[in-house]
Amino acid sequence: MQKVIEVEGVKTVFGSRVVHDGLNLSVNEGEIYGLLGPSGCGKTTLLREMVMLQNYNGGILRVLGEDLGGISHKNAQKLRHQWGVLFQAGALFSSLNLKENISLPLLEYTDLSQKMIDEIVAFKIELVGLKPDDALLYPSQISGGMKKKAALARALAMDPKLLFLDEPTSGLDPISAREFDALILKLRSLLGLSIVMVSHDLQSIYDTLDRVAIIDEKKIVYEGSLEGIKDVPSTFIQTFFKERL
Repeated sequence: MQKVIEVEGVKTVFGSRVVHDGLNLSVNEGEIYGLLGPSGCGKTTLLREMVMLQNYNGGILRVLGEDLGGISHKNAQKLRHQWGVLFQAGALFSSLNLKENISLPLLEYTDLSQKMIDEIVAFKIELVGLKPDDALLYPSQISGGMKKKAALARALAMDPKLLFLDEPTSGLDPISAREFDALILKLRSLLGLSIVMVSHDLQSIYDTLDRVAIIDEKKIVYEGSLEGIKDVPSTFIQTFFKERL
């Protein structure tokens, strides 16, 4: 099975604080992979390192076969076009409407005509379950669930192979959260995506993830399917998954 992400001995240090002390994990093509662990363990930090928003201090991190440690600026730009990122709060530009937000990567990184861009944006809006009329609304005019969907449409604008989701269901009511989970599963199947997701939502974790890596005490304390966690001697695992074990 082809690996889309390989993390080998990755170390992360902030000042005198060691966040990651030799992380090892791998993400297979086509799977939905979860980064789990207690607050402050460095889940989002690792995700940010994977998308080159943050540097790591040691080890090897490969994404789609590229070693991020020694990557050239040209190859880094090319690689960024192959993934999409949904940030926790959506990170939509408040001064742009949804259509303008979603079209931004296409305007910035392609030579497509405005007509073609408009068609792609309309398709992505429909793909994530928004209505055509929603395109002209601004972030301040829509619900939290709609913001997540709009941000997801923007993350999918460039037809990425890889999708990174940071707490995608946080801030959503239970019904919207389950709808978003169903959307993620549908998009994986429809678009053949590989997905890496940071989550604290237990229901979402069980509904969507194929495999997980659990970070605790600066290390990966478990990597594998959710079925295998019950025998792991970790206080976090025994506490967090208590109702499922």
